[in-house]
Amino acid sequence: MPGHTLLVAALMLLLMPQLADAATIPTLSLNLGDGEDPDTWFTGLKILAMLTILTLAPSILVMMTSFTRILIVFAFLRQALGTQQAPPNQILIGLSLFLTMFVMMPVWQKIDTEALTPYLNEEINQSVAYDKAIAPLRDFMLKQTREDDLVLFLSAAKIDKPAKAEDMPMHVLIPAFVISELRTAFEIGFLIYIPFIVLDLIVASVLMSMGMMMLPPVMISLPLKIILFVLVDGWHLITANLLASFKL
Repeated sequence: MPGHTLLVAALMLLLMPQLADAATIPTLSLNLGDGEDPDTWFTGLKILAMLTILTLAPSILVMMTSFTRILIVFAFLRQALGTQQAPPNQILIGLSLFLTMFVMMPVWQKIDTEALTPYLNEEINQSVAYDKAIAPLRDFMLKQTREDDLVLFLSAAKIDKPAKAEDMPMHVLIPAFVISELRTAFEIGFLIYIPFIVLDLIVASVLMSMGMMMLPPVMISLPLKIILFVLVDGWHLITANLLASFKL
């Protein structure tokens, strides 16, 4: 009986590649018809537009929201503590995503109320929906962007400064917003580094004065950094000041 079982199992293993080859792979096709029905073409183009938006969604999340500043600040915090991979990247990215959702929620609610819902209810057309959707996002980015960065890209594009904020071109605003976010994140990161650098210097000086030059200072300073960070409620302090840095 065991011999028959082994034989059947061996035959099944041999037949698995043939069964896999015989299995049909589901396909997805987009049929626009014969081109005579405008509604069919319009529906197809809308599907293509949605697929394009989904493809660009990660870039939109990173470049047009608060995600960049938050993630870079947390990365600086981890480096300043010297904990290497604690917390791991997945935790930092997840926390940054949820904080981004918190910061951007008023903007997204406004987009949903003024643009998405009326468009889905066919109360406004696509062009009006785009203008209404981009307006809250533009307002948010303008509040976080330094004027010098805007002037830089306006000059590079040879465009006069718009009289109204809503006339600011997005291809100028987005890169200006990104480098402003990078500058702000680096400024916050510098402030985070200062107390930990001071602690490193104190530990190194104490070890030198005790003649313990062969003992790596990081072995002593790392637990001191962690306990100091816990005692001052560091996560609460960093998050509170990070949220306060956004001009909402």
